[in-house]
Amino acid sequence: MSRLDLDPAVVATARALAARAAEPVIALATAHTTVAVERATLRLAGITGADSAHRAGDVPWVNRVVDTVREHCGLEHGAALPVFHALREHDLGSLTELAEATAAGQIHYTLPTGAARARAAKAARGAIGKGLRAVDRSRAQRAKLVARLGDPPRRPWIYLIVATGDIDEDVVQAANAARAGADVIAVIRSTGQSLLDYVPEGATHIGFAGTYATQENFRIMRAALDEVSAELGRYVRLTNYASGLCMPEIAVLGGLQRLDMMLNDSMYGILFRDINPIRTFVDQRFSRQVHARAGIIINTGEDNYLTTDDAVDAAHTVTVSQLLNERFAHEAGLPDELLGLGHAFEINPDVPDSFRLELAHALLARELFPDAPLKWMPPTKHMTGNVFRGYLLDGLFNLAGVLTGQSILLVGMMTEAVVTPWLSDRDLALDNVRYILNAAGNLSEDFHPAKDGFIVKRGNQVLGEAVDLLERIVSGGLLNAIAGGTFGLMKRPPEGGKGADGVVVKADDYLNPAAEMLETGATA
Repeated sequence: MSRLDLDPAVVATARALAARAAEPVIALATAHTTVAVERATLRLAGITGADSAHRAGDVPWVNRVVDTVREHCGLEHGAALPVFHALREHDLGSLTELAEATAAGQIHYTLPTGAARARAAKAARGAIGKGLRAVDRSRAQRAKLVARLGDPPRRPWIYLIVATGDIDEDVVQAANAARAGADVIAVIRSTGQSLLDYVPEGATHIGFAGTYATQENFRIMRAALDEVSAELGRYVRLTNYASGLCMPEIAVLGGLQRLDMMLNDSMYGILFRDINPIRTFVDQRFSRQVHARAGIIINTGEDNYLTTDDAVDAAHTVTVSQLLNERFAHEAGLPDELLGLGHAFEINPDVPDSFRLELAHALLARELFPDAPLKWMPPTKHMTGNVFRGYLLDGLFNLAGVLTGQSILLVGMMTEAVVTPWLSDRDLALDNVRYILNAAGNLSEDFHPAKDGFIVKRGNQVLGEAVDLLERIVSGGLLNAIAGGTFGLMKRPPEGGKGADGVVVKADDYLNPAAEMLETGATA
């Protein structure tokens, strides 16, 4: 039963409009590929490592190969056919050997035809299928560990960030955070990594305000959390970021190394990193197919809209984005249980009835998406440096999360947006969460807003405004809405942004065995 007394017909209309708004963008995404999608495909096929012989720094082998294929014969047919044709033609034993020969200028890629095409396609499917089976094994291993060790005994899960820049230091902080009660550890990425059009290799120790997302760093942190999970007798989840110019590749690496959650929003990169809209929508579709295969919960980024726009006036844009993210996710194969839609406690606390407004917005998200593991974000925009006020504000945020049945609670820091939190700040923040969760218990079962009261009226008002906005988006197009500054006040035209030169229109005979197998669930 809806505590907001939502009209099922209005909810159905909202979803139908979101589907109509998303459809042209989905068609656009399926008609294009990108350099990142092709690199992700070859990573599934087993290519690893980097070319360290050049003064410009290490260049991942996968970048070297895809760039050369594009130069020689284009990417509109996909990278898999030219790559596996060259592997056979030059009688090389591995993709790494092929990459080394490519860097040495010994390979000229061509598009095979006839029997050669069939052989290359078969070889590509075999190699990529092996990579997908590794993803499947990681998912099965997670299920076994959860069955043996158990999940946290209550919701919401407590989500805590580490961000030292050094993976070895991150491991220490993550293990201690788990011992102090964190259920999910998020390793923040180094500043600016989302704008790198390559994924660094190896363990890293020089990140800025975060640690580079690499396959080796994923492996190190997952192994460390497995140890502390066994120690604590509960499975501790790991989060990182599948976003930016390498979204598909990082999704693949997360699947291979058994990450449990990844930040993956359909519009965040467009709005807040000025990445080309078409590039983003193509990359997010492939990455979400990987997440669906890997059983990874995605976290979307609607909370960011409320840091650049007013959290009351723009509340309906969060709901619209959630509905669009839901549609894009479902189309890519992600079920509701993997759809960690985002929202946030960001209303100015000086606004009259601000806490009641927060409850209405949070309850609306909970009731629109009852089976989704919603991610509830703490106050940041209105943290002033008064740590006492901030600590109280975080307590109200935690209470709102309990009252409205949120699934994932990011721990708020009283020093948020002022300084990088000390370990003692995190300890106090966890104390705040633990106190609220323990004291409130199952208070959500007793929370029933008055039928004609403020909270119910506000929830229905926001839903009505979301429907109105969706109607305008359907009429004018989602890309035009993004260009006009509808979300977060950011204006991003479809032809602009970083990475636009990495978008390629597919030819009629485009072949990508990874995309085919992700669509069908096949492994060969």
